[in-house]
Amino acid sequence: MADRYKPMRPPAPLPGADLPVVVIAGRPNVGKSTLFNRLVGRRQALVADTPGVTRDRKEGVALVRGRHVRLIDTAGLEEAAPDSLYGRMRASSESAVHEADLVLFCIDARAGITPADEHFAQWIRRQNRPVLLLANKAEGRQGTASALEAYSLGLGEPVALSAEHGEGLTDLMWEIAERLPQPVSGGQDDEDEQDNPDAEADERPAGPLRVAIVGRPNAGKSTLLNTLLGEERMITGPEPGLTRDSIAVTLHDGDDTFEIVDTAGLRKKARIDETLEKMSVSASIEALKMAEVAVLVLDATLGVQEQDLQIARLIEREGRACVLALNKWDAVEDRAATRKAILDRLSISLAQMRGVPVVTFSALTGVAVHKLLPAVRDAWTVWNARVPTGELNRWFEDMLERHQPPLVDGKRLKLRYITQVKARPPTFVVFGTRAEQMPDDYKRYLVNGLREAFDLPGVPIRLQTRGTKNPYADR
Repeated sequence: MADRYKPMRPPAPLPGADLPVVVIAGRPNVGKSTLFNRLVGRRQALVADTPGVTRDRKEGVALVRGRHVRLIDTAGLEEAAPDSLYGRMRASSESAVHEADLVLFCIDARAGITPADEHFAQWIRRQNRPVLLLANKAEGRQGTASALEAYSLGLGEPVALSAEHGEGLTDLMWEIAERLPQPVSGGQDDEDEQDNPDAEADERPAGPLRVAIVGRPNAGKSTLLNTLLGEERMITGPEPGLTRDSIAVTLHDGDDTFEIVDTAGLRKKARIDETLEKMSVSASIEALKMAEVAVLVLDATLGVQEQDLQIARLIEREGRACVLALNKWDAVEDRAATRKAILDRLSISLAQMRGVPVVTFSALTGVAVHKLLPAVRDAWTVWNARVPTGELNRWFEDMLERHQPPLVDGKRLKLRYITQVKARPPTFVVFGTRAEQMPDDYKRYLVNGLREAFDLPGVPIRLQTRGTKNPYADR
């Protein structure tokens, strides 16, 4: 086991290395410095609710999907006389944009699109620099929906996130990594890979695949990680709650690299009293938000408890791929009945977990643990799935014919087309007249159809709606 999984550390950036430059820009008080701190991994930039706190450019090195970048936090873009303080701040910010390999243009999703956002979005477009549009402060389940307004800026698809709460950062890192200039090595193999867009390397994560091991106390999470490592890295024992902090390790398995975080056991809120334990639970939830795949560890001898369902709901709400890990399988007598009872309970309580991959093993003895990481890799692939627009709309037309849209207020909804706006998790938007009034049962009908038709088992599927405005409605 120890020979199969070899711990690795990401390489440190070389002093003076020519790193790609990523610049965070936008009007004041949209959360640029908070995002900067998140990406560099420490509180380097001063953050406050007062606009204009950042005056000088701040620089740091951030690790994004296995690559180091030079990250620059800039002062807020605002109109001011060139010789004034704010004018000089703006000039400094503009200078940073001119040297950027990628500009992160940040807006405040809670405040909506302001005239200043529109003005500086036009200016950014004229600079001929690659731009990634960020809708910050988009907390909660409605975050992606509120960010759709940002399409009007003409800067492409917005990434919804909350730098303050750590939501959406994994998606952001993926989007940054995909837009960075490729490192130049000059080898013939590199040229061949660039000529072949279907090369296998393009289908792999740009950096370590981030995995969070979550579950109730004493389910065997730390024992599992020790078995994967081949050494007693984590303290284990019969006492629940031995793990208090989230511990990250990196494993190499063939061509795949996994960054795995062992988290503290998540218990019911009523049982969380001590400040330290509250911090442990908070760290576990933070690790889940930063992960791409969550491994939900269950004690197979106990079946699915209510707290297991609560953790599964948290995984679904955060939009992460999931692998169900049934530990202590060697102690289960009727294995077929146990597996069926667990999956039935999940499918009844959590429709989004339908088809979730299941791995059975014994973390203590190591039997069948080798099946876990390939299952994680497969779940990651489904989580990243993209469906071609043409194929998607042919399916959509067939679904409308099979079960036409319902009547709302005596009028039938006119649904026109569907598009996938993002992956990780697969997110789709249905457009049409009064599409925003689509009932939940029809949404479930479409989501179930998407899952079956395009082989998307066990990952959350987001379905949003956008109505088209009737130009005669006000007449």
